[in-house]
Amino acid sequence: MEMNVDELVKLSEAWLPVVLEYSGKLTLALITLLIGWWLISRLMSSIESMLAARKVDRALSSFISSLVSIVLRILLLISVASMIGVETTSFIAMIGAAGLAIGLALQGSLANFAGGVLIMLFRPFRAGDWIEAQGVSGSVDSIQIFHTTLKTGDNKVVIVPNGSLSNGHITNYSREPRRRADINIGIDYSSDIKKAREVLLEIAQDPRVHVDPAPVVFVTGLGDSAVNISLRVWVATGDFWPVTFEFTELAKERLTEAGIGIPFPQRVVHLAKAD
Repeated sequence: MEMNVDELVKLSEAWLPVVLEYSGKLTLALITLLIGWWLISRLMSSIESMLAARKVDRALSSFISSLVSIVLRILLLISVASMIGVETTSFIAMIGAAGLAIGLALQGSLANFAGGVLIMLFRPFRAGDWIEAQGVSGSVDSIQIFHTTLKTGDNKVVIVPNGSLSNGHITNYSREPRRRADINIGIDYSSDIKKAREVLLEIAQDPRVHVDPAPVVFVTGLGDSAVNISLRVWVATGDFWPVTFEFTELAKERLTEAGIGIPFPQRVVHLAKAD
């Protein structure tokens, strides 16, 4: 059944204000959506460039960029929906409740993820560094988002969660280009300390030993059966263990050759004869 002119006029008068109102809101919402989408893309490019400049791991950089992009785009869509009159309060509450439930269920994993993010951003250590943390010493084999893998000196693999690793004490033995090696040894009380110092300083005439600071020999203590002395030299970090082991052996050999005794712990027991 065809509508007559009067009915068309009445229908247009009833719907025209609604169409005009919502067309304006819809146009504004579309403009907001396009501009917001473009701004988010530009922002993500800036974030990716910043992460690349800080040499953040690619996997972490990609994950962070994707996460931030998704969150910003969801917020943009919610804002656009509210502009055209869609009720978003219950939708936001639902997202919040779901996020809370997921966070409580994955709090351990989220803590490890947050720790991994902090480690990759601030880099207290890098792959190949020798560190001591959480009661374990080893070389950093790999840094993952949730855990860090260490290899110990006897080639055991230890996996440390990033949450506890980032919140605990970390000793990085590889960060600085040089280290001080201390060669500690005890000599007889009857030995000549000056002679012992000369012998140890002769050992330090090694091309691996830095001249600044210069090698020194100190008396570090008076033990029960020995005078404790220490040869302290500065070497490149990579030479620390070879120099420590070699100089310890040389100190024993050279001091013995010089007639300087290296005592072992002993006790003198006096027996009193009973009357």
